[in-house]
Amino acid sequence: MSILKCAKCGQYTLKEICPVCKEKAINPAPAKFSIVHSQKYGKYRRELMRQAKEREQTKE
Repeated sequence: MSILKCAKCGQYTLKEICPVCKEKAINPAPAKFSIVHSQKYGKYRRELMRQAKEREQTKE
């Protein structure tokens, strides 16, 4: 069980449905960052950056 925040009214609650406005409550915490995960997809990120740089050079 963790604290949740209503997406509509901003009320904090422990329930999945907001008791004030009856909308869905979400986890307010940001996604976790992982060095291992970023290394796992690093080659794709570098390739995407290389392609973007090439497109920018061809536009000039």
